[in-house]
Amino acid sequence: MKDAIKEYINYIFIEKKLSDNTKDAYLNDLTELDCFLGHKNVNEITSNNLTSYINYLSNNNEKDKTIARKLVSIRTFFKYLMREGKLIENPCEKISSPKLKKALPKVLSEDEINKLLSFKPTTPKEYRNKAMIELMYASGLRVSELVNLEINNINLIDNYVRVYGKGRKERIIPLASSTCNILDSYINIYRNSLLKGYLTDKVFISSYGKGITRQGFFKILKKMLNNAGIKKECSPHTLRHSFATHLLEHGADLRSIGDMLGHENIKTTEIYTHLSNNKKRKDYDEFHPRNKGNV
Repeated sequence: MKDAIKEYINYIFIEKKLSDNTKDAYLNDLTELDCFLGHKNVNEITSNNLTSYINYLSNNNEKDKTIARKLVSIRTFFKYLMREGKLIENPCEKISSPKLKKALPKVLSEDEINKLLSFKPTTPKEYRNKAMIELMYASGLRVSELVNLEINNINLIDNYVRVYGKGRKERIIPLASSTCNILDSYINIYRNSLLKGYLTDKVFISSYGKGITRQGFFKILKKMLNNAGIKKECSPHTLRHSFATHLLEHGADLRSIGDMLGHENIKTTEIYTHLSNNKKRKDYDEFHPRNKGNV
């Protein structure tokens, strides 16, 4: 199975052009399965083996969402092997995925976003940090897209950012002038001082003079939230959800929001309508005069 996994990982990375993070996730999931099964040949693996593995994950308190994600890795792997003629029978056909509850994404309110971005930067790192948060909220980028952004992806004359998302699919997202202003200051005045002699096209530079990592951005975000007095649990993806939700609340078209987020299916974007409807309900309950119990 080890050789089949290696071949499949090369396929999704080279031919399917999936990201390094996706490739690593698939590799980890499939290697874990291979170890659990005792390094069987792929044609020896049965649906009972896979059911045992799912039960093992469940008994070890893995979340349903994690199990479902691992199953996606496993299903696509065996589907690939069937297509390549390396399997007689697909052991995944009788395997059911755990039913997941649809959780609404967490967002920051507009007041919280304003608090987060209200500080006045004075150092190169502070300009970098503010530029990253401004850009994330202004464009709805994924954190992987943010840290992989290169200088020539940002157009400060026509105010847009060019992004290469999942599957290297390109999209162009307009930017507010306030976002371009902070990016302009960071890129043209402060960025060089962070490079420390290194050469890189990455926009956002770490303390070591190289492109900032996902983990590095998460640490910066947590520190900025704490400094702003925001106690809500928040991840980099929360900024992406906030971008979409606030656009929708201010009347933006759902299709336009989906295009900016890089969604292939409008149904993926529709989750933000639930968030918007929840806010409407809350506002109605709080502010409508006929809902005050005094009529």
